[in-house]
Amino acid sequence: MDNTELKKQAAEKAVEQIKSGNIIGLGTGSTANFAITKIAELLKNGMLKNIVGIPTSKATEKLAESLSIPLTTLNEINGIDLTIDGADEVDDQLNLIKGGGGALLREKVVAQASKREIIVVDESKISKQLGEKWHVPVEVLKFSFQLEKRFLESLGASVELRKADDGNPYMTDENNYILDANFGIISSPGTLASKLEQRAGIVEHGIFIGLVHEVIIASPNGIRTITKK
Repeated sequence: MDNTELKKQAAEKAVEQIKSGNIIGLGTGSTANFAITKIAELLKNGMLKNIVGIPTSKATEKLAESLSIPLTTLNEINGIDLTIDGADEVDDQLNLIKGGGGALLREKVVAQASKREIIVVDESKISKQLGEKWHVPVEVLKFSFQLEKRFLESLGASVELRKADDGNPYMTDENNYILDANFGIISSPGTLASKLEQRAGIVEHGIFIGLVHEVIIASPNGIRTITKK
């Protein structure tokens, strides 16, 4: 069984936790798309009713609309029952690096508004410590991106301005830039997160701490689940 099929199975397992009447956070990326497609299928056949979704990106919004999933906004609700999303890296404390798809700001806003956050990944995304396998995406103001690049370098990172397919700087849904900062292994994600959060020109970073309740992992040996201790 290939990796794509495994991710599909893991995403669909996460969807089993959705109940009729729930407000659902809809993640961004290939794995989250499997969950969104399954939600649409269950709505269509009547297995789920009265579901509304909160998309974490314009791309997810477009997909959900094409599949006739009813959507709302954070300004119209009091909270989210359950969010299903992917991640670029997961450590053994269930901390994450997210933002490979460029949606880290909205993804974190939605995660913070969620009663439960379920992350679906394949086994290659699991590591002992964050930074083993992935850089930290940092969303920054265009106004000061060079200043923030130098700041990240002063913390020991090698930093690249993310580019779009056309070679121009990648633009987030909120019209900011992303700096991909490689810190190597991050011994204290909380300390690094605090330093990044003190910078006015850094809009958000891709380190997610204490926001995840469950991780569903797809591997050649099947699907396993890790829950928050």
